[in-house]
Parts: sequence; C-alpha cells; structure tokens
Amino acid sequence: MKTLDHSQTKLEKIPVTLFDGPGPASKYVAEYIADLILRRQANGEQVVLGLATGATPVMVYQELVRMHREDGLSFQNVITFNLDEYYPIAPDSPQSYHYFMNYHLFDHVDIRRENIHIPLGTIDRNEVTTYCEEYENKIDAVGGIDIQVLGIGRTGHIGFNEPGSVFRSGTRIVKLDPVTISDATREFIKEEFVPRTALTMGIKSIFKANKVFLMAWGGKKAEIVNRAVEGEVTKEIPASFLQNHADTELVLDMAAGAGLSRFKTPWLTGFCEWTDDLRKRAVIWLSEKLDKPILKLTDKDYKQNDLDELILIPNYSQELNVKIFNDLQHTITGWPGGKPNADDTNRPERAFPDKKRVIVFSPHPDDDVISMGGTLLKLVEQEHEVHVAYQTSGNIAVFDDDAVRFAEFARLLESSLGEKNGLLQDAYQKVMEDIREKKQGDEDGEILKIIKGLIRRGEASAACRFCKVKEERVHFLNLPFYETGSIMKKELAEPDINIIKKLLKEVQPHQVFAAGDLHDPHGTHEVCLDAILRALKELKSEAWTSDCNLWLYRGAWQEWDIEKIEMAIPLSPIDVIRKRKAIFKHQSQKDYPVFPGEDTREFWQRAEDRNSTTARRYDQLGLTEYEAIEAFVKYDF
Repeated sequence: MKTLDHSQTKLEKIPVTLFDGPGPASKYVAEYIADLILRRQANGEQVVLGLATGATPVMVYQELVRMHREDGLSFQNVITFNLDEYYPIAPDSPQSYHYFMNYHLFDHVDIRRENIHIPLGTIDRNEVTTYCEEYENKIDAVGGIDIQVLGIGRTGHIGFNEPGSVFRSGTRIVKLDPVTISDATREFIKEEFVPRTALTMGIKSIFKANKVFLMAWGGKKAEIVNRAVEGEVTKEIPASFLQNHADTELVLDMAAGAGLSRFKTPWLTGFCEWTDDLRKRAVIWLSEKLDKPILKLTDKDYKQNDLDELILIPNYSQELNVKIFNDLQHTITGWPGGKPNADDTNRPERAFPDKKRVIVFSPHPDDDVISMGGTLLKLVEQEHEVHVAYQTSGNIAVFDDDAVRFAEFARLLESSLGEKNGLLQDAYQKVMEDIREKKQGDEDGEILKIIKGLIRRGEASAACRFCKVKEERVHFLNLPFYETGSIMKKELAEPDINIIKKLLKEVQPHQVFAAGDLHDPHGTHEVCLDAILRALKELKSEAWTSDCNLWLYRGAWQEWDIEKIEMAIPLSPIDVIRKRKAIFKHQSQKDYPVFPGEDTREFWQRAEDRNSTTARRYDQLGLTEYEAIEAFVKYDF
C-alpha cells in the first residue's frame, strides 16, 4: 500500500489507496469485507453487500472464495444486491450477470440463495418500473447497503449509470452508451449481440451505502480515474458524484493511478523529489504545453509553469534543454538489433554481437506486424536470426462465415481431385451443423476451432514470408490457456510456461520483443506477457539470459508515453507501405475484425496513425522529422 503526505494529494477529491498490482488491492478490499462479516457474525447481525460485475472485482471474489474454503469464512449472514443486469437477457445466458456471479462467487460459498438479489433481465417491459421500485424497497427494508463494491467504466459510469445520469436517479432501465456496448463485445462476440439497455441501481441508490469501494486496474483506466477524482462533479462522469459521498475509497493499482497529478505532473501538487526521469517528463510536458521545441524553452517558460525548482541557477534552462534533447535523440536508431562496429555508448542496443538471435513474440497471429512490422523488416534485412513466435491461435477472432468459406473450398477441392473418402465433405457438413446449433456464447466445435486456427496460421505464415522470415523460424505455440473456443479462457498454467521456456532454451536469444500493449480489451496480451516474464524468470540461472534484452512494443490499442520510450525506430514512407502490406496478409482481420474494440478503424490504420503521431511528437519537440516511428521500452526481467 502506498501512502503520501497531504500536499501530494491535494488535487484528489476522493481518498485514494494505491497498490503495486490488482492482486494486493483486491485482497485489501476482500479483507475489509471479511472483517465486517466476522464482526457482524459475532453479534448475530447480518451484512448487506452491494456487488459489481466485470473484470475489476473478479479477484476480490476469488479471495473471498479462498477465505471461505481455507479459513472457514461463512456467508450465512450475508445479503447481497447486485448493481445491474443487461436487459433483456436470460439468467442462464453466459453473458448474464446472474451467470457471472454464480461462476465467480455464489456457487463456491455457503450464502443462502434467498439472500441473493440480482436484477432480472427477463421482466416484462411493462412491469420494469414497478420491479425497479420494488428492488429499491428491498434494499431499504434490510437497512441499506453496508459496503458497495464498484468498478469504473471508461465512460466514467458506475453500475450502468452512463454519462448524463443525474444524482437523484434510482433503480431504473437505462440505454447503454456506445462505448459500453463496444466494450461488452468481449463477452458477446459481436456488437450486434450486445443488449442496448440494462437495469441498474442509480446514483442515489449507491449513495445509500455506508462504505463505497471504487476500484480500477490498469493503464486504460488512468485517464478516467483522474477526471473522476480530480475534476469537477459532473453528470458526464457519473463516478465524479462520489466526491460528495461520506465514505468512498478509491482503490487503484499503480497503472490506474498513473494519471493522477501526483504522478503525471507532481510539480503541480507541490515540491518534487526530482529524478532524471521526472525532469525529462517535465521538460517534455512543458514543450508540448507551450508548443515550443525543447531547445527554445526559456527560464521564463519554466517559472511561469510551476517548474521554478528545475532552474534555480540563472540560465540553467539551456543546459537542461540540451540534456533532455540529447536523451531523446539517443533513443532514435535505424538499427534495432544494434549497429555493427559502432560506438554504442549512447545507442539503445549494443553493437556486439553484430548478428543477434531474436525472438519476436506475438500474442495473436497479427500483433507482430501491426505493432512492430517496420522493425521486424529491418531486423531481417540487417541479417539477424529472427524468430517469430505466435503465442495463441487467435481462432476466436475469425467469423463463422470465413470458416464456412474455407471448409467449402476444401470440400470442393476434394471433389475436384476425385477423392472418394469424403473426409472433407464430412468435415464441411459438421461445420455447418455446429454453426446452425451454436447459441450465442457457446464454444466453437472442434473442427470449427481447427479451421479458424488454420486460417489465422496461414495468414501469419504469409506475412512472415513477405517479411522474409525463414519458415523454420516461424513458431506456432498455441498456448493451452487460450484454446477454449470461447471468450472465457483458462488460467495461465505450467504447460503454457513450459512451451515458452522450451523455445527460449532452443534459441537462446540476444533480444526478445514482446507485447506490452495491456490496453488489449480481451486481456490476452497481459497473459501472454506474464507467460514470457515467468519463463524468463525461471531461466535466469542460464548464462545466455544475462546477455538478453527484453523490449516491449505496443500496438493497435495504445502507445508509449514519449518520456518512457527507450528505442525509437524511424520508418520511411516506403517502410510504412511495406508494413501495411504485411498487415494486409491477415485477410480475416481486414475491413471489420471480430473484436474491433471501441476504435472502428482497421488495424493497419490504427498502426499508421499511432506511428505517425509518435513521429510528429518527436518533430514538435524539435527532433528530426520522420514519416513514422515504432517505439519500444526496455524491461529489466
């Protein structure tokens, strides 16, 4: 848990508790809940919990289940009220919050079924208003909610109180925001399957809780967390209403808290402990705020923007500007594997060995070219031994129609060649049968999974051929955690780690490139990175690991902050076109992918815009103007 003095938190209007990761943060909330349950049990009293769904509270529920199994924590005196539910939706639907709560909590503890309350998504539309009033009355009848658990959506919603919700709102039916609908595609496979409305407790309902835990994990929540906790109270960010709640605690991991002023711009909150990294961030911030190249910043600019501490010596701004400019300039290189026979003192990568063994890990079969296609092409051209390792099959990201098209092609090919055994004809019929019988949320059948995986594999192989990666250096790992045929994945386990370790031990790379793009809405990137880090940790006693650099790239979902970039690979207009052609080899992901996220642009468009924006920012800071830049951060494993 992180604690700071009041001067650093003066812009925060909700008390914030920070943890290194979502695990310890979730344990903190779970222990608070368990403590209240035990104290009430000792007095023969009940506890009323307000519960949330979504990815954020899952680890809280896991810890409560662990406490029940291992520590004997009983839920016999617990009454629960869930915040919300999609409407319309059946309780047994895999996407329903009834299913979610049973799967993650209720089926694993001894709570009385009559004490569980979740809004029902099958209520007749004409009865919804009455039903919502009764739901509110049930909460009041048991004395209100003791602890309310909340997550925060990217729109700032709490429950399904979307932007525009007013403070006086009670339990009701609401229309979902387009961003919320887009985010829900992760569970519903296609956006058109996501219900457009939901039942939700209102802001006024939430305010009845004695204690509120508002939780957020990951960098993708950093911006909205900042606006909710430091901005004005507004119905456009419903979570901001909690600034006026008597006892709300914002529980964050460090990534979600990164947007708070105490971390992002600490010079605005008071005196700073100036490190080299913080000085660099402040100078870049000032340059971009004033739209002035770094080398043109003056003492006056620093003093007028709360950065007096950086230039206590007259005219020191010039020396500081040059230092930061040089630091940024040294990140730029056209040699991602290191430049042979060159002074590498100020280069991101070492010169020796001049020909390196490289593994580019790609969570899905297109992340490599989307995220670092230009760099991949350069590594091959500069004659490094480049391996590409696709960690998952990516099979769920293929439309059923594409699978039918390929199955039909195979059937027709079998027929055209005069084959008599009919195996492909049978496979085609089985695929058609599976698709006809498959309900929303069901897993793909085995043959359908295989066909979709082969489609992604063929596209990845084509992209590698285009990039001139040798066939024997292309590895399809198919990590078991992913191969479920549905959105729900298994936990990362030893078999996954062993597959990564086997490849690392075979290649003994000097460089590893991996996805640090944790804004990926499906969570696969984070799991895949964790698999690599755990494998490297287990292999750290092997000699080659001491000479191995791990570089993290980002892709379709986000980019590194300029001050964090440690290697910037400039791309020419020709490089950009070649990268685009490599991405185009992934035909099943073109035009409109299965999982587009909130961004409707195609992946190649996102990649080009991201790379050109990075180049433009470097240019505006006063550095050389490039067409595009791919950026990397070095990770000390």
